[in-house]
Amino acid sequence: MSSYPAGSRSVSSITDGGEVPGGGLMVAVRLADVASPLRNGGLPGEGDRSALVVGGTEKIRTGDVTVFLKVVAVAPAQVRRDGRVQAQGSPAAHATLGPLEEWLEQKAGPGVIDGIADRAVLREEFVKGERERLLARAFMIRVIVLMTLMPDADVREAVIALAGDLAMVPWARAWAPASARAAGDWRNALGPGPLEELQGIVQRASHREHEDRDWQAAVIGRRKPLKTGSLDGTLIRVPDTPANRAAFGSVGTADDSSPFPQVRALPLTDASTRALLGMPHGPAVIHGFSSIEPCFRRLHRCCD
Repeated sequence: MSSYPAGSRSVSSITDGGEVPGGGLMVAVRLADVASPLRNGGLPGEGDRSALVVGGTEKIRTGDVTVFLKVVAVAPAQVRRDGRVQAQGSPAAHATLGPLEEWLEQKAGPGVIDGIADRAVLREEFVKGERERLLARAFMIRVIVLMTLMPDADVREAVIALAGDLAMVPWARAWAPASARAAGDWRNALGPGPLEELQGIVQRASHREHEDRDWQAAVIGRRKPLKTGSLDGTLIRVPDTPANRAAFGSVGTADDSSPFPQVRALPLTDASTRALLGMPHGPAVIHGFSSIEPCFRRLHRCCD
């Protein structure tokens, strides 16, 4: 039988002791070599919580029906008496923020979030942190960061999104997304400290990246380079006083009964440094129409 010998560059050395490299790995296995680990020979059902196994190591040849598998986790196995193969641990110990976290570790060193989590002191009136199967310090920090990128999602939906394909792994101890209440308790237990520390690390890394590029990262045009900016209209609530309501008005109601008067603004920011270059503003409406056009005219005069 033609088989694959173990070379000097084994997968265990490539994965750096259990960590899946950035971008993930794909494993190709002949369909004929995929087998059931159950002693009865049947395929694992949904309630069995077991993975299939590779039952042979023949070399793949052109035309062989092959299964291509995405590597989700590298973890110690737990083999049951009936043959079921499960994974030790939980998604809380394996989930990451993907490319976002890879960028952070490239700029600020490996294990940034895990290091912050190790230093975090939980407030015991909320959680003790002794059992970290469903939630853990580092996992919860990542959930909170992910919530800023998913503004329409609640905390439980962020937990599910962070776990991703890890939720499909047959863990030795069944894993389910934590409830919104449990996630809220963990968030309160962490407090603002770990996230403020992470914010500082991200800001310093971003500052260094801009310094390396001489603060001119975002430019367009070759013959006459121009700085790239970002422009977007917005409405800003102001205190509900008679003077503000008369000066700015409001939107959303025909009779100006909106709870707050609103200022229509047009912030212009530098795409490289995020600095605010200007923000012409005015009433929310003029004669029943949006005041965005006057804001554009004022902005054009400022740029000239």
